[in-house]
Amino acid sequence: MLNAAAALAMLLSMAFPGLEGPISYEAAVAADAGAQTTGQAAESSQTDETSLTDAQAEMMARDPDWQGVNWTMYHAGGGGATGNDSLGCRPVAMRTIATDPRVIPRRTRVFIRETVGMRMADGSIHDGYWYASDTGGAIKGAKVDLYTGNGSASMRPVRAMNLRRLTIVDAGRFNGCPPQWETASAASRTDVR
Repeated sequence: MLNAAAALAMLLSMAFPGLEGPISYEAAVAADAGAQTTGQAAESSQTDETSLTDAQAEMMARDPDWQGVNWTMYHAGGGGATGNDSLGCRPVAMRTIATDPRVIPRRTRVFIRETVGMRMADGSIHDGYWYASDTGGAIKGAKVDLYTGNGSASMRPVRAMNLRRLTIVDAGRFNGCPPQWETASAASRTDVR
């Protein structure tokens, strides 16, 4: 009887005849004719390039300022966010991030590519923009902490992305507090420098 590793090796050798050496995970998944996307993964997938705004397309095309960034999540009501952020603002769900200010300075507006097109709990689609307005004792080096909102259920949209690392572009500076969702586009045009 074959163990799982031997069975996978045999399957891959049949799918890729003549291939020597390791293959990528993506190639192995593509070779599996039965691979299906789950509903949850499809909901959180990124939008296609044609639905991006000009500003988003520009951010996607730029070289990242921070690549391979580790990330965690925090929320109100779980011992994480207990009040105002380090700028004295109320954290804004799916907008506020905590950073190490020596790496990503406070008041930096960032574009996180992996969050573009993420379907949020209210059904809206994330535009990829976040605001570095918080810090944290555990946030050291190339790491960010994404604020998701109230309660652990608010983490569901981000957790569904199942990301390991983030690609972040510096999208400028902002004044004041991170904008709320309903005024985000107007506030970002007037407050970003």
